[in-house]
Amino acid sequence: MTLPLVIQAEVAEALADGTPVVALESTIITHGMPFPQNVEMARAVEDTIRAHGAVPATIAIMNGAIHIGLEPEDLDILGQTPDAMKLSRADLAVGITSGRTGATTVAATMICAHLAGIEVFATGGIGGVHRGAETSFDISADLPELGQTPVTVVAAGAKAILDLPKTFEVLETMGVPVIAYGQDELPAFWSRQSGLKAPLRMDTAAEIANAHVMRGTLGLPGGQLVANPIPEEHEIPQDVIAPAIEAALREAETQGIAAKEVTPFLLDRIFRLTEGRSLSSNIALVLNNARLAAEIAKEIARLR
Repeated sequence: MTLPLVIQAEVAEALADGTPVVALESTIITHGMPFPQNVEMARAVEDTIRAHGAVPATIAIMNGAIHIGLEPEDLDILGQTPDAMKLSRADLAVGITSGRTGATTVAATMICAHLAGIEVFATGGIGGVHRGAETSFDISADLPELGQTPVTVVAAGAKAILDLPKTFEVLETMGVPVIAYGQDELPAFWSRQSGLKAPLRMDTAAEIANAHVMRGTLGLPGGQLVANPIPEEHEIPQDVIAPAIEAALREAETQGIAAKEVTPFLLDRIFRLTEGRSLSSNIALVLNNARLAAEIAKEIARLR
């Protein structure tokens, strides 16, 4: 079978001539934010990447193919598809063959980016070990993907709704470099501090790019997680966001929310409990991650 890739013209040209490209996921559009903020955010992220010297490649499944880069009209369609499939490694192939519209999670975006030859990916926060995983075994496929697919992922850490210590413990076990950007402590998505010391710290995009290329030279599988703290002016401190997270978690448990529905439910409840502040911060941190990802992609292109 032919690899079902549809590469947008701008992205194809960039890949052919060595221009840096940054992959972007699509579940943040379909499952992370309401319309029209989701499409506005997606366009702003793409514009930010272009402004910093790289080409954006938003990835989604449409019409039986993996689309690497979306035309403006496709982005509008995706942002208004309420029943878009949420696709990870387990169901990516089925999503393609079904012909339905599907949004890619961190794991699926890494797979698709690697198939297209894209080495850097910007997102909001990765999935991880859910609270209570010792009984539910609810652990995101994002973690093993980071251990096997060679893409550097720039995020504001793992989503703060997760069990962060267990999440980073699993990443360590899988041999994933977790790099805090510009500080000694790991960020916690909406908050700059998590109380967890970072295993690695790097202060420049060049350092991160060099480590990425060296991993390939050494034949090491997997990618890197770059934990980029949210800008101070957009931060929601732990003492403010923590009560909202706890309340949302209690509601999810009471209502029996499980599996892929947990994260969208929690993000929506936290949005309402913070009167929209969590969404504003979410958008700010994604834009911040896009800027850093573009810088890393440029440095990797220079090394290549």
